[in-house]
Amino acid sequence: MCKIFIYLLFVSSLIIPTSLFATNGSVLIGIGAKSRAMGGTGIGISHGADSALVNPSLIVYVNNNQISLGGTLFMPEVSNSMGQVGFMSAYKDGLADKSVIPSVSFSTKIDDNFYLGLGMWGTAGMGVDYRNSVNNFNMVTNLQIMQFGVPLAYKIDNLSIGITPLVQYGSLDVSYNGVLDTSLVGPATTEIGHDEGVSQDLAIGYNIGVSYRINSMTIGLSYKSKIDMVYDGQLSGASTDFASFGLFGGNRLGDEISTPAEIGIGVSYKYKYHTIAVDIKQIKWSDAKGYEDFKWEDQNVFALGYEFLKDIWALRVGYNYGSSPINEQNTNTIDATASAINMFNLLGFPAIVESHFTIGGAYMFSKEASLDFAYVYAPEVTNTYSIKQFSAFGGTNPTQLETKHSQSSLSVGLKYNF
Repeated sequence: MCKIFIYLLFVSSLIIPTSLFATNGSVLIGIGAKSRAMGGTGIGISHGADSALVNPSLIVYVNNNQISLGGTLFMPEVSNSMGQVGFMSAYKDGLADKSVIPSVSFSTKIDDNFYLGLGMWGTAGMGVDYRNSVNNFNMVTNLQIMQFGVPLAYKIDNLSIGITPLVQYGSLDVSYNGVLDTSLVGPATTEIGHDEGVSQDLAIGYNIGVSYRINSMTIGLSYKSKIDMVYDGQLSGASTDFASFGLFGGNRLGDEISTPAEIGIGVSYKYKYHTIAVDIKQIKWSDAKGYEDFKWEDQNVFALGYEFLKDIWALRVGYNYGSSPINEQNTNTIDATASAINMFNLLGFPAIVESHFTIGGAYMFSKEASLDFAYVYAPEVTNTYSIKQFSAFGGTNPTQLETKHSQSSLSVGLKYNF
């Protein structure tokens, strides 16, 4: 069984998304089809082996051994336009419209108190592809995050504690080229560009969790550590042209981009065939290197999920809301840094979707095997930011950048207990 699981980890690691958007900022709203069908909840409700990355203390509710194999087909839509007041250019598609996000989880009961596991999960990422759009600087961005972990949990009566030490793999590619109208900060028109290729890094972190079950209610607390990553030549190279005009204080940005810390609380309650779960968490973007340079703000996330489970099938629905971590910066200053931040955020990393509606269910083939599935839809959001201090069109001086973003995804997961 161990050899089979290692093989599955290897195969799944080859299915890396070519370009994806996660949903709360750049973070997936849930790990596994069950969590995603229930609005991304998982801090105060056990999802079996898949709980390792959300609240590892909850893997203690796996009987004996469980393996979970899953994947999400992600289908975002992003487009934008730049233009003058009263005129907007045609929208340009800016994203590979399909990508696959894998997950593999395993947990086992060592004795009545001690549990451990192993897993690999695609957890975050985002990217746009405007390589065929001159007006959008031919910009291409692609951030991918995978995490590998070994969850450990200990149970004493109704109290359980857990920790998942993590190894995180990340890759980042930021490239662009074009012509700026920089008449307010430099020459009238200036060619700019950056194409360093893909940079990669490995770093370590951890997730910890505590849960307590009182009759039909479970309460959970979780904390995910910040993980500092370095992508050589990416942000430093992308900011070089802008720093030469005095933007960003005249200094190139550093190449550190951190996966932000998260802290949350969750509760679930089960009554006969019905289970309801609620999570509240905060994602600490403002303390994460890289994101703080682009003025990302801490994101408060609320998740609500419901399950009706009877006999061999289950129906699940949910809702997830996370306030956008990016906001328009004030461009009514001499320094054009605010215009640069607005452009990079809305053009290259438009994390603006907020509401997510989820639905799914499960079918139990036997006491050992079940199939989970989920569909997530995030309605289109439109944001318009000022970039009036420079332009992608030499001499035409457009003043606005408008981006539209929506998402949908399908998730499936196969669980086997033995």
